[in-house]
Amino acid sequence: MKIALLADIHSNLEALSACLDHARREGAEGHAFLGDMVGYGADPRAVLDLVMEHAARGALVVRGNHDDAALEEAGDEGMNLAAKRAAAWTREVLLPVHRTFLAALPFHIRHEGLYLVHGSASAPEKHVYVTDARAASASLARSGGASWVFCGHVHEPALYYTVGGARPLPFKPVPGVAIPVPTRRQWLAIAGSTGQPRDGNTAACYAMLDPDRAVLTFHRVPYDWETAARKILAAGLPERLAVRLRRGE
Repeated sequence: MKIALLADIHSNLEALSACLDHARREGAEGHAFLGDMVGYGADPRAVLDLVMEHAARGALVVRGNHDDAALEEAGDEGMNLAAKRAAAWTREVLLPVHRTFLAALPFHIRHEGLYLVHGSASAPEKHVYVTDARAASASLARSGGASWVFCGHVHEPALYYTVGGARPLPFKPVPGVAIPVPTRRQWLAIAGSTGQPRDGNTAACYAMLDPDRAVLTFHRVPYDWETAARKILAAGLPERLAVRLRRGE
């Protein structure tokens, strides 16, 4: 069963819809959402409605730091001013059903060889960034021996894999190119950001795992970022957040 893995949607309905449509065409039968469904963007309710629909059909969903911030002001500690303003606005517009859904989400999930977390398995509730091999090693070590660890938080696609007992090695994924990920090794994949890519490419990110064939593919999906940016400005959110979508940064 192919599983589409989406992270850091950040209230970007246009990007989420484009990725879900692409994943359906690619044969996705399951979905996993790796945290930060909200924050930054202008469509938190619509995005959560879609995620909740998928969760009701069995999708796996974990909680991210911007989801924390959407529940209480203390959750935005350490965020920059634009992120805090977006979090405060999100808290105002979410409905009780959305807050209840976010509050019930786990910080990590183990499921049939998968370990899902927003940041790092080393401290799921602290949302630690995995930005290098050392951090990847710490996450893999706390994953309970999972074959495939998937996370987000970093906003750029990345892949690490184990070789013997050495520190994990990085691998640069190429969009659309299938990567063998056999279970004789451990793999840590950062899916990239669906709703706010930061690698200079405006196209949305997601990853697709075929566990039966042990194959992983990273995808980039063009979407209507102009509409998403206009919505941010119309909502009175910081202009910087719209600019990031236009520049993919």
